[in-house]
Amino acid sequence: MEVALFVPCFIDQLYPNVARQMIKVLEKVGCTVQYNANQTCCGQPAFNAGFWGESKQVCSKFINDMKGANFVVAPSASCVGFVKNYYAKLFKENDAAYQDALDLGTRTYELTEFLVNVLQVTQVGASWNGKATYHDSCAALRECANKEAPRKLLEQVAGLELVEMEDVETCCGFGGTFAVKFEPISVAMGDQKINNAAATGASHIISTDMSCLMHIDGCAKHKHLDLEVIHIAEVLASGY
Repeated sequence: MEVALFVPCFIDQLYPNVARQMIKVLEKVGCTVQYNANQTCCGQPAFNAGFWGESKQVCSKFINDMKGANFVVAPSASCVGFVKNYYAKLFKENDAAYQDALDLGTRTYELTEFLVNVLQVTQVGASWNGKATYHDSCAALRECANKEAPRKLLEQVAGLELVEMEDVETCCGFGGTFAVKFEPISVAMGDQKINNAAATGASHIISTDMSCLMHIDGCAKHKHLDLEVIHIAEVLASGY
């Protein structure tokens, strides 16, 4: 099965190892991975900031960049959720690109939902020794309706003890520009998340979204908590 990689901006610039590990997992389960090096932003930052005209230009390029791919897979529910749910708000029915925008939404998947819901794979042969808790990103839960797939995969990781934290579905406080515009609220929400995670006795927090984990990591370091973050792709690529 051929898969086109969608590597979000912050993964490309700050956490490239996450993309590399995603490739490793996809190839392990038999996918042929393609990457269009000309791809750029999906348009979400401009859209969320209210610059819909500028966002539409970026989204148009992204649609063209992903043409011809049967499946588009990304290590970010946030970016995937934007493509799935908001492209149609920019490209309305009288727009020439409307059908292409809808079509791209049906072909775009976050890594774990692609593995479990499309490939029907829950065992990738991973091993990772330690105790961890899982953070449901808002985008994964509310925009991709993806709560079970990550857990099904993590339950099959040899050596991993997965424990649930309190208020697991509560936002971590990142929210993109929300963390900048409403810093005190954002930090308070992040502190609540790390306190709940630490109470489980876990050494790591796992998530589908590196944006959430970046915020959580900052809060944990500020509080000097012995709590590390790790993207689910890195866990699933461990041990082989």
